[in-house]
Amino acid sequence: MPKAVEPIRAPSLGEVPHGFLTRCGGHSAGVVAGLNVGWGVGDDPAAVQANRRSAAEAVLPGAPLVCPYQYHSAEVLRVEAPWPDDERRPRGDALVTDRKGILLGIVTADCAPVLFADVEAGVIGAAHAGWRGAHGGVCENTIETMEALGARRERIAAAIGPTIAQASYEVGADFPDAFTEEDARFFAPGRDGRFQFDLPAYIAARLARAGVGRVEDLAFDTYADEARFYSYRRSTHRGEANYGRQISLIGMAS
Repeated sequence: MPKAVEPIRAPSLGEVPHGFLTRCGGHSAGVVAGLNVGWGVGDDPAAVQANRRSAAEAVLPGAPLVCPYQYHSAEVLRVEAPWPDDERRPRGDALVTDRKGILLGIVTADCAPVLFADVEAGVIGAAHAGWRGAHGGVCENTIETMEALGARRERIAAAIGPTIAQASYEVGADFPDAFTEEDARFFAPGRDGRFQFDLPAYIAARLARAGVGRVEDLAFDTYADEARFYSYRRSTHRGEANYGRQISLIGMAS
């Protein structure tokens, strides 16, 4: 029997049902051993389905899981009812709902999962924020979509889950060119003219600038902690054939 899954909780989100899942537990084997929730990685589909069920039950038992087809965009989807958890799911990189009993899910493997909640308004969100999505405004778009459902940004709590940390995130010499001068503080000198990019700090700064009431960075490094997390970059550096994905979930009890 696989070990029980253990969602990581964010104090900022309080009693809102949520969790940043690790790779611990699960039914997958081989290079993606553990709680792999990613389709299309060469894993047994039955194992992936069982892992997704286990993750959902650990956060909000009985709730349907709603995930988008992610493609590193700033597109936000408003969820009014569950949709199929298969190839028919709509494309986007963030989800927002005011409906109880639905579990929003974002899949990552170095990019940052960000979970949002305005408890008073009963509005929640989840965003997949890699550097492209974060730079493109996926978090700000999530906040605006939440506001359209009655949330207020000064009441929103946002938690940044496990993501690649600055010490592990080397980028090329021209990578900072896409950013502003103000963003230079998120780049540290690296080897041979390269830089080390601080993705979670960059996201936290954008959230704060957007007026979010509380921003929390859980400060887990997906690249460095192989025992707990999958990592796209770590697998790439090793020349592995594929890599697993972990899931981050948030919902509201009925």
